Amino acid sequence: MIRNERVLGVIPARGGSKRLPRKNVRPLAGKPLIAWTIEAARGSRYLDRVVLSSDDAEIIRVARQWNCEAPFVRPAELASDEAPGVGPVLHAVQALPDYALVVLLQPTSPLRTSADIDACIEACVERGAPACVSVCAAQENPHWMFTLDAGGRLSPVMSGKLPDRSQDLPPAYLLNGAVYVARTDWLRERREFISPQTVAYVMPADRSTDIDDADDLRHAESLMQRKESWNATAGPR
Repeated sequence: MIRNERVLGVIPARGGSKRLPRKNVRPLAGKPLIAWTIEAARGSRYLDRVVLSSDDAEIIRVARQWNCEAPFVRPAELASDEAPGVGPVLHAVQALPDYALVVLLQPTSPLRTSADIDACIEACVERGAPACVSVCAAQENPHWMFTLDAGGRLSPVMSGKLPDRSQDLPPAYLLNGAVYVARTDWLRERREFISPQTVAYVMPADRSTDIDDADDLRHAESLMQRKESWNATAGPR
């Protein structure tokens, strides 16, 4: 709860992943991938309830083993490749309507922390915004990006004169998929998290890894091992 408003956390995890089959229950640093998100959610100061939205019996079983509620089975029409990402969240807030805010936590962001979740919720509430989403700095700036026409001619993605030096480029940010917060009434009406009124919470690159394929999984494990090694070397303070 934040400022006397109840907050619902929703972890969507369907069973039909194509690029990395069964990815939500694949092991990562000794735990199923989904367990990292469940633990981060359970460590939040503001989430009053955390629920799983899944169509898959194994994912539901694993989530419950890690102390995450699974109060319903996601309808099949919301578990297809074509189903909109916001669909499971809207289904959850319809099934569990007594929450002022809802937080979408994708299990494919295992490096996001409880502090990231709380900071994103705080940003939404303290700035008086209907929604807040997590982002990270873009490695490639869109001011130096182009499209090609049928004849191979360049057309800049961004309008205006191109800066000559990289230090003159305005900063650009990417959605990192880790945390999405919205007021439930607004989300029901808008049916998307991104709008001109949405504010951002900036996360560092080392907590912004999104698991889409086996390379991403290996990269996340490497980052976790590096962090664990650094913590062991640093010792108690």
